[in-house]
Amino acid sequence: MRKSVIALLVVFALTIQAPPIAQAGAFAMEYTQLLNHAQLVMQYLRQAEQLAESIKQTVDMLTNSKLLPGQIFGTISNDINALASIVQGGQALSYSLANLDSLFKERFPGYGPVGTSYFTKYKSWSQTSLDTTLGALRAAGLQGRQLQNEQSVLSSLRSMAQSTTGRMEALQVLGQISEQQVQQFMKLRQLMLADMSSKQSYQAAVIQKQAVSEAATEKFFNWTPEVSDGKKFQSGWK
Repeated sequence: MRKSVIALLVVFALTIQAPPIAQAGAFAMEYTQLLNHAQLVMQYLRQAEQLAESIKQTVDMLTNSKLLPGQIFGTISNDINALASIVQGGQALSYSLANLDSLFKERFPGYGPVGTSYFTKYKSWSQTSLDTTLGALRAAGLQGRQLQNEQSVLSSLRSMAQSTTGRMEALQVLGQISEQQVQQFMKLRQLMLADMSSKQSYQAAVIQKQAVSEAATEKFFNWTPEVSDGKKFQSGWK
């Protein structure tokens, strides 16, 4: 627009024929007024451009500072508590038990004979291993059911990422995605803990069985007969 006005003024000035000598003063005054008007128009154009740039910067600032109307955060606390509870059941030795140390020592006391209660003890060892394995499978099943809700969350985040209009909204979407990644890592750690509990419970049962067997063998080979006191007993004696 500004270049068009300047070009028009130049063409106008060049195409004007020289007036008579008697009217030279009037023509000079008219030409000066036209130049003054042209300069005034140019100032207005510059002011208009500055105003347009200011409006553009203001709109850009408002757009980039706009917040999302709602954000999505997963219920990680509830999920973690649910997973910690579901692995407990029966005689399972879960990682989430408060008295895990004392229960482990009670179930698997280590090397030593158990006498006539071997089969009862063996039943306890095997049941502990089975219940702990079942708890790990329950944790995996619960996380499998949670995947559907997590897929819905990811779909919502995907839609939000595609519809963001400013830097602030984009940063908020990235923050929510990062939060979801942290949640997935926490759940993965829980599955690993449940799996470790299952494996270590089975290993403890196997080691305990071997320890009891070795202790019984040691007792058998170290057996010494009782020393007689010389007394004889017969039926009917009191």
